[in-house]
Amino acid sequence: MKPLEDILVIDLSQFLSGPSASLKLADLGARVIKIERPETGDICRKLYVSNVNVNGNSTVFHAINRNKESFTADLKSSTDLERLIKLIKRADVVIHNFRPGVIERLGLDYKTLTKINPEIVYGEISGYGKEGPWKAKPGQDLLLQSLSGLTWLSGNKSDGPVPMGLAIVDIISGAHLVQGILAALIRKGITGKGAKVEVSMLESVIDLQFETITTFYADGGQPVERTKSNNAHSYLGAPYGIYKTKDGYLALAMGKIPILGNLLKCEALTAYKTPSSLFDKREEIKYILSKHLMTGTTKQWLAILEPADIWCSEVMDWKTLMETEAYQSLQMEQMVEMGDGFKFKTTRCPIRIDGEILLSPKGTPNLGEHNKHIVSEFNL
Repeated sequence: MKPLEDILVIDLSQFLSGPSASLKLADLGARVIKIERPETGDICRKLYVSNVNVNGNSTVFHAINRNKESFTADLKSSTDLERLIKLIKRADVVIHNFRPGVIERLGLDYKTLTKINPEIVYGEISGYGKEGPWKAKPGQDLLLQSLSGLTWLSGNKSDGPVPMGLAIVDIISGAHLVQGILAALIRKGITGKGAKVEVSMLESVIDLQFETITTFYADGGQPVERTKSNNAHSYLGAPYGIYKTKDGYLALAMGKIPILGNLLKCEALTAYKTPSSLFDKREEIKYILSKHLMTGTTKQWLAILEPADIWCSEVMDWKTLMETEAYQSLQMEQMVEMGDGFKFKTTRCPIRIDGEILLSPKGTPNLGEHNKHIVSEFNL
């Protein structure tokens, strides 16, 4: 039995942040009913990150909305709204990510819903919170990365701002919402009291940077300085970074430079003996190291460094990773099947409970696929 079985989640959210949260709840056993617009559905159904179409919808939609049921409802229709309210009366959790003001106009705000279901755990994600001059700005991932300082942490000094190649703000915001919802469900189980859980994408991406921002506070607000080359962390000293070798790339984490110099037979590195030089001289060290590492292959360097317990790694792409025994032993892949019989491969929930891998073989719902069954089951 999964830990959230018998928990009913009504998911009014679209795009990535809210649906990523409801996916995690579904994989932990919750029943998630996804509320979608008639005819068009979640806009994410047609939000393509490539030109790959999977059974009529985007890969993004399939990745983030599997293991759910789809119920279409026009929230501007009094009949559909009445049906939705009947569902919410039976629900444990409601999730939305509308812009501030929209949910109030629909009459589905927390204050209103607590009159219908006093024990409801109500989760909402906004872009920038409900107050302040940015509250009406679009909560889109790249915009949040750009406003939050995140883009100045990756890449080298001359690269300008570098965004992450993932919808990282959406994903971390969804994860934070799940944390809050689970905490609220625990309290509900103890006291019977519901809760309103609020997450803004801006607060989430700021919290994501807690390590570096705390350093920024402590050093008097000194500007972030990426190294000219091989930068992997703006605040860490040499050798931290990724280096080109004769046939690929090698990642090096923290380490003592003189030891590296001796192991790699690079005499120039042995001169940097003091801990402060890792930071004060990191440009020099990285330059020497990058030139030296290009004289050998990745496997040659790993054969020297790994037995000496130096933190290092080959830099792999997905194909290379997936061919390794380490990846295969994780059993991270699963086949899921849609209601129409279409099957596709995706990742599984990364959490194990009592050693058990949490698989969820139910695929993505077609638009409105579960309307008839839900109307009958809940007497809507």
